[in-house]
Amino acid sequence: MLTAQQKSIISATVPLLETGGEALTTHFYKIMLGEHPQVRPLFNQAHQASGEQPRALANSVLVYARNIDRLEALGPLASQIVNKHVALQVLPEHYPIVGACLLRAIREVLGAQVATDEVIAAWAAAYGQLADMLIGAERQAYDARAAAPGGWRGARAFEVVRREAESEEITSFYFAPADGQPVLAFEPGQYIGMRLEIDGQEIRRNYSLSAAPNGSTYRISVKREPNGLASNYLHDSVQVGSRVELYPPSGNFTLAPGERPVVLISGGVGITPTLAMLEQALDTSRPVHFIHCARSRGVHAFRQKIDALAQKHAQLKRFYCYEQAPDGVDTSGAPHAVGQIDSQTLAGWLPAAPEDVDAYFLGPKPFMKQVRSSLRTLGVPDAQMRWEFFGPASALE
Repeated sequence: MLTAQQKSIISATVPLLETGGEALTTHFYKIMLGEHPQVRPLFNQAHQASGEQPRALANSVLVYARNIDRLEALGPLASQIVNKHVALQVLPEHYPIVGACLLRAIREVLGAQVATDEVIAAWAAAYGQLADMLIGAERQAYDARAAAPGGWRGARAFEVVRREAESEEITSFYFAPADGQPVLAFEPGQYIGMRLEIDGQEIRRNYSLSAAPNGSTYRISVKREPNGLASNYLHDSVQVGSRVELYPPSGNFTLAPGERPVVLISGGVGITPTLAMLEQALDTSRPVHFIHCARSRGVHAFRQKIDALAQKHAQLKRFYCYEQAPDGVDTSGAPHAVGQIDSQTLAGWLPAAPEDVDAYFLGPKPFMKQVRSSLRTLGVPDAQMRWEFFGPASALE
């Protein structure tokens, strides 16, 4: 339990975190990943190299320090962390490693004059409080997934029973459990964790589930990234009959119940979770506006499926925006707009009363920033916007 004095010390370090938090977390990851190989599979090295992971952790630490007196103000941050941890199988034994490396980084980056024994003790207590909270929530999540029908704990062997090219860049993989038993149901919009071994190196990744739950198989749809270790391995080496290990579904980017029209906006491979969400929404009477942005027709996955659903369901309106204008005179695959999506374009595609919609969006971060700004301009309240990140969460301001 944090004392009042320790809470004051944590609050007093907020200005230091605002100016030097990223340097601290960068040093933290250098220590931890360099000296503790057992935790490396939990971290995407591409996110380390780009600086995304240290920036995301710095923001999380800052938010925690700012709200040390009122943890309820953390809002969805704690839930997002728990879901990511559960999908990658972060376990209680990992927390002491993280704590020791974090305290050492604070001491080494801030220096002994600032990071006194009193400051380190306060941060040790603060970290212990956070760790206990997360471990407790994660234990409940692990137990619930193991006890549910079709559920399991830890890694479970699955076999690829089908793979299908969806565009020039995206391929879908269908997985069935090797034991032939049912699989855990999930909420559309959630993702699964995957354990791979590539050239003797264990890595773990999260992938959105791109088809509605059916009780027997899971589908993910993966974009080949130019330097993506896991995505290139899946595209090049994982064939029908291959086996992989999966962790149970997780995630809180899911459809909220209600009566308002649903707006699903995606960019690129961000379309994957919205596919299952679309099928769920179409099972209700709610109007659905499905908006997808892609670089070109060649990389636009699932267009035929969405077009077919629009023919079948009068409640569905769909709109496509391509960065590049189509070549030639064939207009059968033409988008509804060309260029970057903006508030003017969205104004023509949203329901007549934008302030009365539930909007969900996912894609590259610059795209998401633009979408959020445009939705605000058009009057969609912040409380009715929901989004997910592929990779570390960060601010969209």
